[in-house]
Amino acid sequence: MISIVFFGTPDIGLKSLEHFYNSDDFEVLAVVTQPDKPSGRGHKLTPSPIKQFAMEHNIKVFQPKSIRKEPEIIEALKELKPDFFVTFAFGQILSQEVLDIPKYETINLHVSLLPKYRGANPIQRAIINGDKETGICTMITELGLDCGDICMKYPIEITQDMNCVELFELCAANSPELLDKTLKGIKDGTLKPTPQCEDGICFADKLKKEECKIDWTKSAKEIHNLVRGVYKCPGAFFEHNGKIIKVMETEPLEDDNQRTPGEFVNISKSGIDVQTGKGLLRLIKVKPEGKGEMLARDWANGLKN
Repeated sequence: MISIVFFGTPDIGLKSLEHFYNSDDFEVLAVVTQPDKPSGRGHKLTPSPIKQFAMEHNIKVFQPKSIRKEPEIIEALKELKPDFFVTFAFGQILSQEVLDIPKYETINLHVSLLPKYRGANPIQRAIINGDKETGICTMITELGLDCGDICMKYPIEITQDMNCVELFELCAANSPELLDKTLKGIKDGTLKPTPQCEDGICFADKLKKEECKIDWTKSAKEIHNLVRGVYKCPGAFFEHNGKIIKVMETEPLEDDNQRTPGEFVNISKSGIDVQTGKGLLRLIKVKPEGKGEMLARDWANGLKN
């Protein structure tokens, strides 16, 4: 049996943690996750999805504010004598002292095909940039940013209307098997990690709110990709009559006419056609400030009343 400590915070890692917990080939010794954070209107302290699973299944939980600066947690992890650390969207940088604890390696699951999109938001950046393919990979964790040797890769197609939530789900669903094969392969010596090539290195910097504001001078396709890439987290938006309007679903349309970017060209049952720097963008669903998600045509009709 392979013993692991699982490092993770958001629900993208839940399926992997569940897999290890339910497998006869693995033993989950403990979970390391971020401290509880305020959530909802009442700002009540809420545990991460990973912690919730651990508590429900009586798994030991550690919640360091900064694991590099908490020697008592580091010592407790050493006492567990794990074969592997598995990290998946944990949210903190590990020190060399922590990386050296497992008998074999610290393995990270990264949601891109490294060396492309190292960093914080690889799923969103891949969609925003109009990529047709991304994937997941397992790697040996080193001190640098996502620069360790690659263990295994699994490519995932990005279809033209796929949003980041859907891509998150695909990455989460395919991660358990890749992690399983990686840990077993390293333990039995059949898997030999390979250094990342220097060609194709690029970074997926953390998204800023101002990047999510729609620039109507860009092409319809570029704006469509932005809407898909930041869907619900945090969401693409524009301002209308002093209100924030989040755009939830769009369709780029071919149109060679030249009008003012941002102009509402047509309102129909299908949505609102807006002029962009190149082509029209049909707004299908929106979420006006202070209201729920609705069809764009209903929002537009409400403006007339």
